[in-house]
Amino acid sequence: MADDMSPPKNGEPPEDGGRIVNEPIGEALSKRFLSYALSTITARAVPDVRDGLKPVHRRILYGMSNLGLSPDSAFKKSAKIVGDVMGDFHPHGDSAIYDAMVRLAQDFSSRYPLVDGQGNFGNVDGDSPAAYRYTEARMTQAALLLLEGIAEDAVDFRETYSGQGQEPVVLPAAFPNLLANGSTGIAVGMATAVPPHNVAELIDACLHLIKTPNATVDDLMRFVPGPDFPTGGLVVEPTASIREAYATGRGGFRLRSKWEVEEMARGTWRIIVTEIPFQVQKAKLISALADLVENKKAPLLGDVRDESAETVRIVLEPRARTVEPAVLMESLFKLSELETRIPLNMNVLDAQGVPRVMSLKEVLQAFLDHQRDVLQRRTAFRLRKIAARLEILAGLLVVYLNLDEVIRIIRNEDEPKPVLIKRFKLNEIQAEAILNTRLRQLRKLEEMEIRREDKALREEQEALTLLLGSDARQWTKIGQQLTKTRGVFAETTAWGRRRAQFGDVSGQAEISVDAFIVREPITVVLSEKGWVRALKGHTTDTDTLKYKEGDRQAFLLQCETTDKIILMATDGRAFTLGADKLPGGRGMGEPIRLMIELGEDQDLIALFAHSPGTKMLVASSDGHGFIVNEDEMIATKRAGKQVLSVSSMALAVVCTPADGDRVAVIGENRKLLVFNIDEVPEMTRGKGVKLQSYKDGGLLDAVVFAKDEGLSWIDTAGRRRMVAEWKEHVGKRASSGRVAPRGFSRSGKFQGE
Repeated sequence: MADDMSPPKNGEPPEDGGRIVNEPIGEALSKRFLSYALSTITARAVPDVRDGLKPVHRRILYGMSNLGLSPDSAFKKSAKIVGDVMGDFHPHGDSAIYDAMVRLAQDFSSRYPLVDGQGNFGNVDGDSPAAYRYTEARMTQAALLLLEGIAEDAVDFRETYSGQGQEPVVLPAAFPNLLANGSTGIAVGMATAVPPHNVAELIDACLHLIKTPNATVDDLMRFVPGPDFPTGGLVVEPTASIREAYATGRGGFRLRSKWEVEEMARGTWRIIVTEIPFQVQKAKLISALADLVENKKAPLLGDVRDESAETVRIVLEPRARTVEPAVLMESLFKLSELETRIPLNMNVLDAQGVPRVMSLKEVLQAFLDHQRDVLQRRTAFRLRKIAARLEILAGLLVVYLNLDEVIRIIRNEDEPKPVLIKRFKLNEIQAEAILNTRLRQLRKLEEMEIRREDKALREEQEALTLLLGSDARQWTKIGQQLTKTRGVFAETTAWGRRRAQFGDVSGQAEISVDAFIVREPITVVLSEKGWVRALKGHTTDTDTLKYKEGDRQAFLLQCETTDKIILMATDGRAFTLGADKLPGGRGMGEPIRLMIELGEDQDLIALFAHSPGTKMLVASSDGHGFIVNEDEMIATKRAGKQVLSVSSMALAVVCTPADGDRVAVIGENRKLLVFNIDEVPEMTRGKGVKLQSYKDGGLLDAVVFAKDEGLSWIDTAGRRRMVAEWKEHVGKRASSGRVAPRGFSRSGKFQGE
């Protein structure tokens, strides 16, 4: 509720500005955020399904049209275009307008550029364009097609932001630009991602949809098999996935670089990449490939260099000629942007300005409905023009039928117009046309020409009236217009040729990225305070290892860079790290908690290299446990995978190989129990079964051993000591056991102190 505002005294404004409003902060924020969200969605980020443009692009094209920048006109400075668009239509910064215009001019960003740029408009390497004071631009033929009929009342106009002019709400759009050039945008709570397509294919689909309104997505895909990118490439997405994406409006497309093998002397060869995926910067791609070579992440690749000129030419040299080219490329597809995934999210504004996700058929139908609306409006506009012209022609005929009288009135009357109107029953427009007629036109030939024009206009008027009254005639006319437009984008033209091709990789074997990691021996060292590092080679001399003050070794593991490292935490979670991803041995390493989501109140109880199929015994301090396959302990997320369920008062304390036929458990009360391993179930996750019972304390340690080899423990010096009397401690699982024999480990653990 607004406070009462008293009138200003002595012409001065009130101290509070007269605008203080009492309103809850939550309500105020929600209203303003909603306004911001709607503005972002409808006026910035989401394109219109009818012309496929966002407001900034629409205003740029309309502004260039007002400047007369047709394809056959002279170029104008980009600064002039940006200034006019910003001053007349777009109330935002000049950089935003120029960036949008640059993208419309880049033939590697737009499948059908709408702006013809002269000067440096950037390149596929990712270099920035020159400032707008150095570049020039004009419209392309495609832009003219989008604007065709703009002056014939084809679309609605609205006031500009300043209220001093008019701008179109949408462009007439003679071809389906949304799918042709694609669009991307991020709004509040929603996003748009539409890849570019081939116009000729889209128009063929539209013509089929006109003839068969109930056509399915499968029918339309006979004409539109998939996207068509300006930079080419190979679409390797399965047909079923493409169909699903087009049917739902959401999905994606795998796009690979196009490459070929170039044979060289003495049986050597190299790979030439001739096309790279859409929106991939070539310079960054080559830099990333070079990093893979330097860091030995792609051991099959020996060298990479850029030999591009007007066309893309990236040279990839194998490390050895015995490598299969397909295997090398499969590895690089997984490791670099030589293969990318192009998203599809056809979230667009419909004819009512409502954002929603549309299918391929809905987008094409929305375009056709827009074309019908444009046709009806242009036809009605032409009928009004014809009617006005016929009215004038009728008045001009009066001149020739009553030439002497008209001349007399004009010569003798001071105000001839009202006299002509009264004498010949004319209207204002007809009288004005007679008075504006030149003397040289007052000849018999002109009278015949007027009668011929009158007849032609009446025939056109009749045809247009029939057109407006028949749906079938309208769709036939739209089909004819689309067919004419298709000629501009025919396969024989530079624009029309499909650039992206389709490939099938379903028959090729999947190659794991791990197969291309350089296999080297390493020693993983983890300190008690959680600092981890990987030393080169299998180190056994731990005396030379340095730690931070107050820290010391907790785990030491000899493995290889191709191994997966599994860590078990006290809360029962298992974590997985790639050995090749561990920090190097220089320095003290890095905190393990930066690599896994391990809480400060949790600790690690085990660290080992994953061996597929191996089984582990896991147990908690309350005496429960089970056997789990290591494969079930592999985690794919930083948060790990819950394997052992522990109560709030217990901790996971045992994670040891289940290699043997007997289980030995010992409690904090130093009671030892041995039982058959068959009594422990194998599970994937859970609490497990009771291993040992306690009156006080809980489980301290457990180990699995073979009956024939006997039970042993390791002292602080690393020596293995046998427990000769272990058979005296054999019992049933979940019993309490007997006190450990004399001489057993003082710590009570099987692995020493």
